Amino acid sequence: MSAVTDRTPLLENGNGAQPPKPFFARLKDNLSTHGQPSWLASYKFFFFGSYLNVLLLFVPLSFFSHFLNWDAALVFAFSFIAIMPLAALLGTATDQLSMKLGQTLSGLLNASFGNAVEIIVGIAALLQGELRIVQTSLLGSILSNILLVLGCSFLAGGLKFPESNFQVTAAQASSSLMTLACITLVIPAAYHSAKSHSGGLGDEVGTVINGTVKAAVDSTIDTGLGGLDADGAHGLKIISRGTAILLLFVYVVYLIFQLKTHAYLYLAEAQADEETEEPEMNTLAAGSGLLLVTIITSFCADYLVGSIEETAERYSIPKPFIGLILLPIVANAAEHVTSVWMAMKNKMELTIGICVGSSIQIAAFVVPLLVIVGWITGHDLTLFFADFETIVLFVSVLLVNFLIQDGKSNYMEGLMLVTLYLVIALAFWVS
Repeated sequence: MSAVTDRTPLLENGNGAQPPKPFFARLKDNLSTHGQPSWLASYKFFFFGSYLNVLLLFVPLSFFSHFLNWDAALVFAFSFIAIMPLAALLGTATDQLSMKLGQTLSGLLNASFGNAVEIIVGIAALLQGELRIVQTSLLGSILSNILLVLGCSFLAGGLKFPESNFQVTAAQASSSLMTLACITLVIPAAYHSAKSHSGGLGDEVGTVINGTVKAAVDSTIDTGLGGLDADGAHGLKIISRGTAILLLFVYVVYLIFQLKTHAYLYLAEAQADEETEEPEMNTLAAGSGLLLVTIITSFCADYLVGSIEETAERYSIPKPFIGLILLPIVANAAEHVTSVWMAMKNKMELTIGICVGSSIQIAAFVVPLLVIVGWITGHDLTLFFADFETIVLFVSVLLVNFLIQDGKSNYMEGLMLVTLYLVIALAFWVS
């Protein structure tokens, strides 16, 4: 033992602070189930904690209908309904893990799994070559969040409270990033319009007789490459892939902005929920549940996407309507209910965080991610959306920016958002 002198500090380390634990030691503490709910209690809460989980009965029906080659409409319906409770379970597992992991890790977890269903459905559609379903489902998720869900939340909150307030700076920062993501979709559309020519693939579609060749041409048009010569198509792919990489970088910086450097702007959201929640699942149970449900969801999503073509043709349902309206309902049903419920409790900042935050994840993370996945797997998914879809997204983001810039909401603003969504749905039904 070293000799004590007049320079020896009274406490070790000078100020009594314990040295920080190594990363793996902290990770081990986070994964420890000591003092947490048992495995039985965890899974009991996981599978029986919500009435929505009754719909899990449709999961085996989805598998049976697929493997027994039942009617495509049954496969679509069973898979459609099955994904609803699975999406809710993904959210539950993510929330339970977040309670133990701390702000930074929970933020990263929510960024990764916050829109897991959209990613799973998007990848399933991408690998099956359903590029239009990929685009319309992602666009539909954005519109559903910022118009339907936010509108219903404003409407529900406004009917109970004359006016609700929320943090303006954080909302504007989020909406600005949403606007940037929207603009990055306008640029490929403008490029395509400038480069397209009247004598391109559009004329070829009318003259081709062979069904195989026609299908290939239609597929090319679906990617946004129709009507472009080789140089134009190559340029559009470069723009899309380069923009995707830049958007992913911006999204990472946004996470740093939200979780680290300017976290104080979002403290109101974290403090809005006055009730302190205790975890209902231990960490390992939540993690294993998240993995299990993700795998099951991927199968159901694959069956769902595989049945869209036949269902759309047999029952005369426009495929853009399925992608834009129906699939987002599946992916976000539980999230929608939560958002409206928070608004009715006058916790509008949580509602803004759910709706706008989820839209940012899709526009700045999921869409670029799927473009990169398509690049790797040889599917030419681009950021070129049809002109009508691009305009719809632009005016929707514009309206939302106008309505949230004053930091207040009421039922009239909610009605305007819902009305615009219904007009868009009607337009896609007849498209």
